[in-house]
Amino acid sequence: MNESARDRRRARRIEWSVRAGLVAFRALASTWRINEVNGGVIRRLRASRQPFILAFWHGRMLPLLWHHRGQGINILVSEHGDGEIIARVAKALGCRTIRGSTSRGAERALLGLIRTVREGGEIAITPDGPRGPAESFATGALVVAQRSKAPVVTLAAGSSSAWRLKSWDGFMIPKPFARVTIAYGAPELFAEMSAREAAAHAPRMRSALAQLTTSADAGDVAH
Repeated sequence: MNESARDRRRARRIEWSVRAGLVAFRALASTWRINEVNGGVIRRLRASRQPFILAFWHGRMLPLLWHHRGQGINILVSEHGDGEIIARVAKALGCRTIRGSTSRGAERALLGLIRTVREGGEIAITPDGPRGPAESFATGALVVAQRSKAPVVTLAAGSSSAWRLKSWDGFMIPKPFARVTIAYGAPELFAEMSAREAAAHAPRMRSALAQLTTSADAGDVAH
């Protein structure tokens, strides 16, 4: 079997897996009881026609994709095999995708993100993806924010009960009828800084996102 035939078979397997998975996922997600905290942050940004950058942990992606379905947010998705599955799921839920990561296709991805924001698009980045370390904060989101002059909004998801996969990111799948907390942080601007100055804020942003995630897990995020 030649390489193109193998690629076609692999593409068909991915397509059928995604289709079957989406049916199960929609059935599961429809049972979640979602509590949104500080959602006014992005509603105010949208009302003022201000593009923004959402930053969240890779392992919390599933409930966040569901909560933001149909909103046309542009999500950075890696170019490796798992990324293809995530890209198809995201598109099926009404998101757009930009392919690349901090380790592969990085320059092209950053340029695509900056261009998207400058054209008025909203983007979402997992600063610890696609390979970790889990809950680290790569500087890409901050560089995009500095060059595009768009604010970064940290975003967290927590669940009252969930399965955790044995993956590098401890991927979280809320269980049926779980109470899911979706929490937004305050917008952070880096437009007046140099790229190096903006990147230096990565440890602080990692701490802010970690704290927001811990609060979402406990269901006690301050409004």
